[in-house]
Amino acid sequence: MTQQFSAVPPSAGRSQRSFAGLRRIFGFMRPYRLRLAGALLSLMIAAGTVLALGQGLRRLVDDGFRSGDAALLDRAVLVLIAVVVLLAASTFLRFYLISWIGERFVADLRRAVFDRVIALSPAFFETRRTGEILSRLTTDTTLLQTVIGSSLSQALRNALLLVGGLFMLAVTSAKLTSLVLLVVPLVVVPILIFGQRVRRLSRDSQDAIAGLSAYAEEAINAVRTVQAFTHEDVDRARFGGEAEAAFAVARHRIVVRAVLTGLVILLAFGAIAVILWIGGHDVMAGRLTGGDLSAFVFYAVVVAAAVGTLSEVWGDLQRAAGAAERIIELLDARSDIVAPASPTPLPSPRGEIEFDAVGFRYPARPDDAALDGFALHVVPGETIALVGASGAGKTTVFQLLLRFYDPQSGAVRIDGVDLQEVEPAALRNRLGLVPQDPVIFGADAWENIRYGRPDASDDEVRAAAMGAHAAEFLDRLPQGFATFLGEKGVRLSGGQRQRIAIARAILRNPAILLLDEATSALDAESEFLVQQALAALSAGRTTLVIAHRLATVLKADRIVVMEAGRVVAIGRHDELIHQGGLYARLAALQFDRMAVQPDGTTPG
Repeated sequence: MTQQFSAVPPSAGRSQRSFAGLRRIFGFMRPYRLRLAGALLSLMIAAGTVLALGQGLRRLVDDGFRSGDAALLDRAVLVLIAVVVLLAASTFLRFYLISWIGERFVADLRRAVFDRVIALSPAFFETRRTGEILSRLTTDTTLLQTVIGSSLSQALRNALLLVGGLFMLAVTSAKLTSLVLLVVPLVVVPILIFGQRVRRLSRDSQDAIAGLSAYAEEAINAVRTVQAFTHEDVDRARFGGEAEAAFAVARHRIVVRAVLTGLVILLAFGAIAVILWIGGHDVMAGRLTGGDLSAFVFYAVVVAAAVGTLSEVWGDLQRAAGAAERIIELLDARSDIVAPASPTPLPSPRGEIEFDAVGFRYPARPDDAALDGFALHVVPGETIALVGASGAGKTTVFQLLLRFYDPQSGAVRIDGVDLQEVEPAALRNRLGLVPQDPVIFGADAWENIRYGRPDASDDEVRAAAMGAHAAEFLDRLPQGFATFLGEKGVRLSGGQRQRIAIARAILRNPAILLLDEATSALDAESEFLVQQALAALSAGRTTLVIAHRLATVLKADRIVVMEAGRVVAIGRHDELIHQGGLYARLAALQFDRMAVQPDGTTPG
């Protein structure tokens, strides 16, 4: 079964999940261990040089200012400048390597997620919103990139500064360090308490943003329908509501993080003020030098800044943990349609099709049988028309042939081989589909037509376009076949999009041709031309045609009449008319309303 997920906020138990998901996502950095080691080394050098600045400051005060020796002051300043140069060089190297790893990491992660999603069966997408999946692929991965390329580096650097700073504090003054350590639990406890709330709220915020993106993506894709039904005000109001809901969740998260950050800064720097007051008295009493106090204050500031930064980074890591959970849900999703361990090779293409008592229910509609004991045998080279009312199961026949789904009972065979024993890609290479609503990609005509055969030459593409009577209108476009056809082919008419899809099928040259009302969007003249092209394309190959207009299937070898997922009649047009029943009723309804005789001719 595929793993379920939704935009609903997780349960309480789920919100307590550890960082296991984040640790797993970090596994994508393993191939770059050497660069990571270089970044870690430069990070340690940078942290060490920051700590060395405190000693340089102590030498500057004690050996330079107090001694009154200009030479000592010069040497102290030179040492301090050398430390600063080393700090700048190591910081540059750390920033470059960590940023490179972050960008490389997110590119690999996005590829892995996309590779997984694009291979999932259509059943996976029945109950998922596209915009929600895209949010995980873009927004969540970007958040992880920020953590890898910035926050994680800051966390390591400030952890080193915290440990090193505490050590240098102890070396400088054990008495004052003991006072600092009293403050540490007061700072760590809020981080742990508020951190759990931040992670839960971060997951909720990401889910809310995903829902917002999904609604926007749906409305924008259907903008013509939105405007045709003057639905803009309703969609604005709904999107505004979604945006306000996302803002409310984000505001709650921001409040929690702001309280955490402010509390940490208050405690940390308040402690420094107290320690500075106590240390000042020690200097005046001669128990501590001015250089030691300067170095101590410097280290105290480093430690306080490190703790404050770690509290910020902790919030980022909590958000990243929520994003990692959402991405892992995609990476762990498994398709219902998988290739067998030892797939059976298909024999030489003949085009034989057999449905053997097939029963099928869509996963999203388990109580409604799409096919119920469906049986059909198609001999090679035969043209079969599937007719029936909407919901009769015609499209489901195509879905099972393409193995987008597997039947719950019975078997579907091509050339004698059960489709569940065949590698899906090998099966689909033998099929050519012309859907009722053709998909045109945001590219030029060359790429759209050769979609099913990326290696086809320009001459082959042009020949396929001519066969579909598409070359004539493509040549009239501003850049001919190289013209960008627009998102979803918006620069083309419905009939032109249909002819692009037909050209795509012609170029694929399949053993079995699936036509789903392939001429439904064409005008009378274009339909006549394309019907001729389809007749030539169908010659010598098995063809299944889904037809609602019976006038388009009068010349089929056999017409299969379907009702409620079953075959209720099979025969040629004249035979079915004489038998009466469902087909005769459908024919009477259509031919009585159209200027077409039952023999396919027009009167007059």
